[in-house]
Amino acid sequence: MASIEVLGFSALCTCAAVLLSTWHIYMHLMNYTEPTFQRYIVRIIFMVPVYAMMSFLSLVLNDKSIYFNSIRDIYEAFVIYNFLSLCLAWVGGPGVAVQNLSGRVLKPSIQLMTCCFAPIPLDGRFIRRCKQGCLQFVILKPVLVAVTFILYAKNKYEDGNFSTRQSYLYITIIYTLSYSLALYVLVLFYVACKELLRPFKPVPKFVIIKSVVFLTYWQGVLVFLAAKSGLIKNADDAADVQNFIICIEMAGAAVGHLYAFPFKAYAESKAGTAGGLAGSFTHALNLKDVVYDTVHQFAPTYHDYVLYSEEDARKYRLRTGQEMETMHPHAFTDADTNPIRYESHPVGPLYETSLLDTLPPGQATSPIRKSSSELKTAAVMKATIDAKMAGDKAHSDEINIL
Repeated sequence: MASIEVLGFSALCTCAAVLLSTWHIYMHLMNYTEPTFQRYIVRIIFMVPVYAMMSFLSLVLNDKSIYFNSIRDIYEAFVIYNFLSLCLAWVGGPGVAVQNLSGRVLKPSIQLMTCCFAPIPLDGRFIRRCKQGCLQFVILKPVLVAVTFILYAKNKYEDGNFSTRQSYLYITIIYTLSYSLALYVLVLFYVACKELLRPFKPVPKFVIIKSVVFLTYWQGVLVFLAAKSGLIKNADDAADVQNFIICIEMAGAAVGHLYAFPFKAYAESKAGTAGGLAGSFTHALNLKDVVYDTVHQFAPTYHDYVLYSEEDARKYRLRTGQEMETMHPHAFTDADTNPIRYESHPVGPLYETSLLDTLPPGQATSPIRKSSSELKTAAVMKATIDAKMAGDKAHSDEINIL
């Protein structure tokens, strides 16, 4: 276990981080005037107390640190997904993003490591691939944690042991690939939607999240490599160093979140009425939207992409960037049956940037071949929607007669 001095300073930093973040979350919940945005913001801010508390508990209870670190790592994946969802909500949903990016492509670029690929069309497929890239990390991380626990129980896993006979090396490689993919698609999405996101000042938010998630991960890898090279006595001491540093960093991250995700903008908003604390808290931590989104993005027979329109509050269905048709406004409901309201923002058209280009005249995205099961699913959906529309019309006619 760490020394009394280290534990005392870690406890001080942890308390500061937890108290400041708890107050920050409380203020968002008490001024919950934009649930669509603040749901994700609360989840992101919650990262600080999770990181700080799990790191401090790992210092105090060294023999249980693998469990505390696993909780921290799982939440790390959750944060990346929520930040992408927040960015999509800022621009009005996938539909507005696709409509503004229509006809654009992401040009081959050395900086983005796409120089060997053809231009990437910025359509519904691109948005979906970005979400899939984040969700695969959210799904894979708990699986890796479960595998780690099993191997740990069989003495096949040891933190910081890079031996080929131990599983730490292989799990770290898989984790790094999955983690890098999630961050990579997040960068691609930001580059594609940079102008749409500009009114929301995403850079400081992106920096604070990437600093906490990205730097703490590589910081841990470097600390364990230092132990392997002899700069630190052993892997246990390296783990203590990592957890001690994270406790200190979270105090700074809590302050950074205050500036990156201020609650005052929502307290002064005229957009809606703030709900009670319990209701806001329940809505923010309700994970039905994550489950729904995961099924929606990976379902093999569900290629329809639900898009939200800013202009007339109608919903559209896009067949993965190929065709779009207007649907009845009540044909679908939100995943948790709560109404979602998207506010209009003066984002305007997408401006020309060095990494974006337009498609050549006459060139369109490649058509998608539909299987018989997919066509059958689409037919059932269309019949359900038509029946709903007919029922609504009959109900309207009945009211008019009365």
